Order: sequence, then structure tokens, then C-alpha cells
Amino acid sequence: MTERTIQLIATAPMGLEAIVARELKELGYNEIQVENGRVTFTGTPADICRTNIWLRTADRVLVKMGEFEATTFDELFEGTKALDWPDWIPSNGEFPVEGRSHKSQLSSVPACQKIVKKAVVEKMKDRYGTEWFPEDGARFVIEVTMLNDRALLTLDTTGPGLHKRGYRKLVTEAPLKETMAAAILQLSRWGPHRPLYDPFCGSGTFLVEAAMIGWNVAPGLRRSFNSEHWPLVPKELWAQAREEAFDAVKDDIPLDIAGSDIDPSAIEVAEAAVKRAGFAKEIKLRVLPVAKAQPQGSYGVIVTNPPYGERLLDEKEAEKAIKQLGFTYLMLQNWSLFAISSSKSFEHHFTRNADKRRKLYNGRIECQLYQYLGPLPPRN
Repeated sequence: MTERTIQLIATAPMGLEAIVARELKELGYNEIQVENGRVTFTGTPADICRTNIWLRTADRVLVKMGEFEATTFDELFEGTKALDWPDWIPSNGEFPVEGRSHKSQLSSVPACQKIVKKAVVEKMKDRYGTEWFPEDGARFVIEVTMLNDRALLTLDTTGPGLHKRGYRKLVTEAPLKETMAAAILQLSRWGPHRPLYDPFCGSGTFLVEAAMIGWNVAPGLRRSFNSEHWPLVPKELWAQAREEAFDAVKDDIPLDIAGSDIDPSAIEVAEAAVKRAGFAKEIKLRVLPVAKAQPQGSYGVIVTNPPYGERLLDEKEAEKAIKQLGFTYLMLQNWSLFAISSSKSFEHHFTRNADKRRKLYNGRIECQLYQYLGPLPPRN
């Protein structure tokens, strides 16, 4: 049963689908389909474990139960009932239904949720020969997504989103999600052979994510997932996936990762996160304004999320901070810089146009990733 072929979906923030697809390819998945907000791929129940433990930039991993046209509630009911819910959900499983609808005739999300729940219950009654389900067992979150009159039915294998790595118990204001930080690091071409510096490090997310990439630490290694309690994904599959991830750690690679922030309480939060993630000796932290930041080394990368607008500082202070960042970068001859900002006037205050820009969403805030590309280190 565990070797059955299934369709899985790695969900992604808008603009990061290609990064998630690249990660899946690097993990060895070739049958991949990229769409808005999701990447569909083929796997087995063992791949539920692998991808939840290894994916750095996806939001969550879903089982694709089925997809069909549905312009009426009857079509939604019959299409849902035709799917193999009892193969996944035991008789005591808890199966709440979540939903969303966009550009579809079935626009009432609560009504769609109700119909899907009813259809799943009817299918379960047929299989289990009972009229009542206690729902006091493992959790199977069903989601119905209506888009252009097509219904997509999924089961969420992850639970709390994949950005919940477990090392960040406290956060500074307006933090960047760990998954977004990992995606920006992947876009930056940084590797452990180069120095990395964040002069607005806040709660230390870029620094910890970089260290995890540098040592090949799987981001989901220290957390649990909803599907760990599913009969179709046995505990030995999880044990095997975790053992493989532990064996893959390369903690003998030297790391040159440092960060600073003007706010002492932010540095305290960052120190706690760095310690919890196991990088207390590898990541250097200091209380410093950006004007006094002096990254060391050659061919390094600054990766940062400067304060602006929705974040801590008022507008004038934020503009001054970006200006000082630009001045600091001028002193670094062969470094690259990647800054995510919602400021429309970032380049003006930085006093230099970016070599590349990429639209990204930090939560619901539209941002640009401003990319200043220095030379790559010479090859040995």
C-alpha cells in the first residue's frame, strides 16, 4: 500500500513557484507541473515524508485527491463523493473542510465546504457501514478550491505551514517568513564558500536559513506534521526520512555568517533563535547601526530586509537607513546585495538602480527583491 503512486502538490507564494519546482527537481522529482501558487508532482506516501522534511521554500504539501468541473452543488457533491476518501481517512479520523472560491459560479465558500463535508461523510458511510463518525483520531484537513468553475480537492499533509521550523519562538515586528528568506537566499547564489551579512537582521531569519543551507540541514527535521498519524503514511517511513536527513548534515563546513541590528532587543531575539537552531558558534551577532556595519571578507553577499512602511521605523528614519545601506555597499568592492523592500523609492534612496528586480509578496505586502550583482568568486 505504501508504494502506491499519488499526486502531490507543493503550494508556493506567488512568484516563488519556479524556486519550489527547482527544489523538487534537486530532490529527484521529474514529473512536475508548475501553476500559479502550486507545483504538482508524482510520488508515493514516502515522498510525503521527504518533501515535508526537505522543502525550504514551499508553504505546505497536499495530496491531490481529485479535480473536476463543478458549476452546480450537485456536480460538486457527486465529484467529491466519487473520490477515495476512506483509503486515507480512518473511521475515527477528524476531517474538517476548508475552502476558497475565485471566478466560479459556486462562490459561497461555506456552502461549498458544507457540500464537500456531506459528500465525504456519505462516502465514508458506504465504506465503514456506520451512520456516525466520532472524529476523535488523526487530523485530515480537506480543502476545496474553486477556480474558474473547477473544483480541486486536497488533503493537507503538513499541518502548521512549512515556515514553522521550530527555532523562532519569538519574533520582531513584521518578520519575514522563513520560507521566503530561504527563497531569497537561493536567488542570491550564496553558498557556504562565501561570507554572508545582514545589517538589519531582526530576529535572525536570513542568518539561520543560510546556516541551514550551508550545512545541508533539512528545515523540517525538528518538527512534526499532521500526516505522521495517518495509517497510509506509516511511522517507519517518517523514521527513515528523518534518518536520511540526519545523515545528510554536513556540520564540518566552516561558515562565515554574521548580522547586526540597531535594536538590542532584536539581537536578543536573534540570539535565542540562533541558539535554538544549533548555530550559536557559527553565527556572529552585534548591536550596530547600518552605518557602522563592516562586513568582512571577499565576494560576500548582503541579504537583508530593511525596515520600511509596515515595519518599525517612521518613513524618514527608514529612508535614512536605506541611504546608509547604499553607502555601506559602496565600500564593498566585490560583494553582491539582495534587499527585499515594499518601498517604491528604494533605488532612489540607495542611490543606485538594481541590476535586477523581482516581484515577491511578503504575506500580502507587494515587495520587490532588489538585486545588485557583484562578481562571483573565482573558481578554484
